[in-house]
Formats: sequence, C-alpha cells, structure tokens
Amino acid sequence: MAQSVLVLNATYEPLNVTSVWRALSLVLADKAEIVEAHPEQVIRSPSRCLAHPLVIRLLRYVRVPRFGVRRITRRAVFARDEFRCQYCGDTSRLTVDHVVPRSRGGQSAWENMLTACAPCNLKKGDRLPHEVGMHPRSTPRMPPPRLFLTLAAPSIPDAWQSYLAFG
Repeated sequence: MAQSVLVLNATYEPLNVTSVWRALSLVLADKAEIVEAHPEQVIRSPSRCLAHPLVIRLLRYVRVPRFGVRRITRRAVFARDEFRCQYCGDTSRLTVDHVVPRSRGGQSAWENMLTACAPCNLKKGDRLPHEVGMHPRSTPRMPPPRLFLTLAAPSIPDAWQSYLAFG
C-alpha cells in the first residue's frame, strides 16, 4: 500500500503527491473526492469499502504561490538536467557545479547550478566556464513544477498522465 496518489486542486491542477492513507483521510473527511481509482483494488475496513485512489481532487481551492522558490536538491538538479553532465554529456559520477563558483561570489540558485561529472567539475575548478573553454549544453534555470511532482513518486502511473500534461 506504499503507492503514491496525485493530489489535484479544485481546478484540477496538480498540487503534490501523497500517500494512499493521507488521500483516504482527506476523502473520509470530505475534503477531497476520488477522481481516478485503481480498477481492481479496494480498501476495506470493518465498516466500509473504498476504492483505492490513484488521483484525488480537493473540494476547496488551495491558493498556491506561482513564483515561489523551489527547494534546490542534488536530485532535482540532476533530474532537471536529465542526469547528464552539462559539459560533456556523461551520465556517471555526477556532481553539482556552480557555473559562477561560490569562491567568486556565485550563489546557490537554480540559474547558477548544473549537473557535471566529477572529471569536468574538477577540470573547471573555481574558474568560469569560458576561462577553461567549457560551455554548458543548456542554460540553467528553475525547472517546471511537474519535475517536483515526478520526483515525489517512484513511478508515474498512466492514470496521472492527463493531469500532468499541462502541469
């Protein structure tokens, strides 16, 4: 029963991912409704039989800050950069590199951090990419909200796809 459940706002926009038990508690408290359920599984108690939720929708709208700063983690940086070194394209021995090194005043911000393999990070050291002839394959930026939803779940069920398409 360790499966994840997608939580939608009242407007059907994806909010987050939660556990089945938390989703059921929201449904039982009349704070949410089941939108998509597992076709073959039910959850039984001595007095009730409930569908196994895959997607729930909150009954009241929850205001979500649009441009809030998302927490930066190594895993999120790697996922944003598709688990590839942004200098050479390698997929092993990944580290996080500051484009403008912290020793030179660079901040730990989405726009200054990218994925680099250990050899490229060591080669670049505390220099700027153009000083060593290394240019990132993409410009680092804050990832889309969908990335954080997908990081919260070990796998994305097919039932979620239509709700995440625009998230």
